[in-house]
Amino acid sequence: MRTSDFYYDLPKELIAQTPIEPRDASRMLVYRRGDGAVEHRHFFDIKNYLRAGDVLVINNTKVIPARIFATRLPRTDKTIERNTEVLLLKRREYDTWECITRPAKKLKIGTRLDFGAMQGEVTGYGEEGIRFIKFIFDGVFENILEQIGNMPLPPYITEKLQDKSRYQTVYGKIDGSAAAPTAGLHFTPELLRQLSDSGVEIAKVLLHVGLGTFRPVKEENILAHKMHSEYFEVDDVNADIINRALIEGRRVICVGTTSVRVVESAVGEDGLVKAQKGDTRIFIYPGYRFKVVKGLITNFHLPESTLIMLVSALIGREKTLELYKTAVEEKYRFFSFGDAMLVL
Repeated sequence: MRTSDFYYDLPKELIAQTPIEPRDASRMLVYRRGDGAVEHRHFFDIKNYLRAGDVLVINNTKVIPARIFATRLPRTDKTIERNTEVLLLKRREYDTWECITRPAKKLKIGTRLDFGAMQGEVTGYGEEGIRFIKFIFDGVFENILEQIGNMPLPPYITEKLQDKSRYQTVYGKIDGSAAAPTAGLHFTPELLRQLSDSGVEIAKVLLHVGLGTFRPVKEENILAHKMHSEYFEVDDVNADIINRALIEGRRVICVGTTSVRVVESAVGEDGLVKAQKGDTRIFIYPGYRFKVVKGLITNFHLPESTLIMLVSALIGREKTLELYKTAVEEKYRFFSFGDAMLVL
């Protein structure tokens, strides 16, 4: 299977630059696999499609202000430009992070960096230009990061984000992601309350979004693509919520591709989800047989990305491209701040 099989044409003006207000006013394309029906709704209509007994799986990760800027040391007093960009991806130790850097080639092992409120040193190399950076600071790292860090918006978003909270889900609790699980951005506290009152159960899992979101598929043969590992957790309580639904034949509907990757990574040979924590490199593409997921809430993803491949695994490549063509014709908004698609 070729990467180019997942390409589609997207007019630049359909790439959403700002979030919709309120969150649940975004549009929603609904696709029902049972009868092939396609409907055009708004996200707040989702309560008309979910029913009592459904389990909605959400990823409660929280985005950190992971983009920081530094000056390479040593420097003269006149060299004040912050000429090195660092994106924190994954914490390896309390003071050491796996990072994407720009420029990367100039950051050799031993290079020292001045971030203003703290310093850093390159201590190692990883795959695909990754650098390991050890930070030197006084106080609490998270507090310093809050002061100097920037929200790691994708490069296709060129407008300044006025409210940082709009790149967070309303239910995000656990710091650690370098990007938002964007399908969850459409939910409001009130909509979640309405769903819960109607009998929909909420299961919380964790996946810290990292390089897997940023790294493009460069190989033409998708089987040659190597997924980067991302940290995930499922605890006993939420594994039990999901498993009771599976045993009783109720629907498990994932909010976003990150939630899909968690439950499909944690499922055992008996078809039930095991409470666990660790790293996953799961790569889901057409031919994959889903063991847990019966429905999906997702945004419209980049052409030739692993995310559109995952959606294609659930509903088929041709159907996915057909729905994306419809979304383009109907002028849906695409990518992180874009509209939603519900697959049931």
